[in-house]
Amino acid sequence: MADGPKTLFIACGALAKEFLAVSKASGWDGRVEITCLPAIWHNRPEKIAGGVQRKIKAGKKKFDRIFVLYGDCGTQGELDRVLAEEGVERIDGPHCFQWFARTADFEKMMDEEPGTFFLTDYLARHFERLIWQGFGIEKHPELRDMYFGNYRKLVYLAQTEDADLLRRAKAAAEKLNLEFVHRRTGYGELADFMKAKIA
Repeated sequence: MADGPKTLFIACGALAKEFLAVSKASGWDGRVEITCLPAIWHNRPEKIAGGVQRKIKAGKKKFDRIFVLYGDCGTQGELDRVLAEEGVERIDGPHCFQWFARTADFEKMMDEEPGTFFLTDYLARHFERLIWQGFGIEKHPELRDMYFGNYRKLVYLAQTEDADLLRRAKAAAEKLNLEFVHRRTGYGELADFMKAKIA
C-alpha cells in the first residue's frame, strides 16, 4: 500500500471506466479506491441518496477521505442533504453531461438547443439496454415520440476515441430520429475534481 491518506470515491457505476482511466494515468494505485452504485439507478433516483449514505458509513471505517462522483441525478436535493449530514463533498453540477462537456460549453449547448439528448461513452455502449429496452420502447415503439418527441438533437459526448461507440451513438440518434452531433470531450471536470482532491 502506497504512503499517504487513503481516499475513497463513491460513484455512479456509469463512471467506473472513466474513474479507472484517470486513476491509472495519474499513478494513484494503492492510495485511491472506488466503489460504485448501479448505473441503472438513474431510472430509480430515489435509491441513490440512501445507497450513497450506506457506502459513506462503510467507507468511514477504512478511509481517511471520501468524495462522491454524482450529480443530483434526479434525487431532488436528497443526495445533497445526505452529504451535508455526513460531511462529504461531491463534484459540482447536476449530472455527468455537464462535467464531461465542461460547464461553460454545456450551458452554451443548452442555450442553443434546449431539446438536446446526451450520450456519454457509457450510454452509447448500453443504449439498447438502458434506453431502448429500459424505457420500454422496444416493445412499445409509440413510446419513442412520447419520450423524445420534444428533442431535436442527440449529442454524443465522447470520452475516448472509439469507432464502435461512435457507430453505436449514430445508430441511437437514427433510432430516436434526432440530428447527430459528435463532440470529443475527454474526462473534463470529472478529472479536474479527482486530481484536485488527490493533489
